Amino acid sequence: MKTTYLSSLTLLVCAATLSAGAMAAGDAAAGKIKSFTCMGCHGVPSYNNVYPTYKVPKLGGQHAQYLAAALQAYKDGQRSHKTMQAQAQTLSEQDMQDIAAFFAQSGE
Repeated sequence: MKTTYLSSLTLLVCAATLSAGAMAAGDAAAGKIKSFTCMGCHGVPSYNNVYPTYKVPKLGGQHAQYLAAALQAYKDGQRSHKTMQAQAQTLSEQDMQDIAAFFAQSGE
């Protein structure tokens, strides 16, 4: 029983440490400033691009790791959306992490 408790406690501490480390990758305050351009589409409720018709996803509350990976995939050309590819080309790895941290913590 004692070892099970210690194993569970150790697992919980490791999980908390990993979560804190993942969240520390980006600066949400810097990301808020850097995401100004993003908000032109992603900050408009139920926004659709005109051509081709594409429903723009809401990013607020999404996982930071997912958002950073998606931005990198646009930058690398692995995701196909010309506007997003162009936007991602201008971003550094830190920019992506900061923007991801902002959207992950916000309801925007």
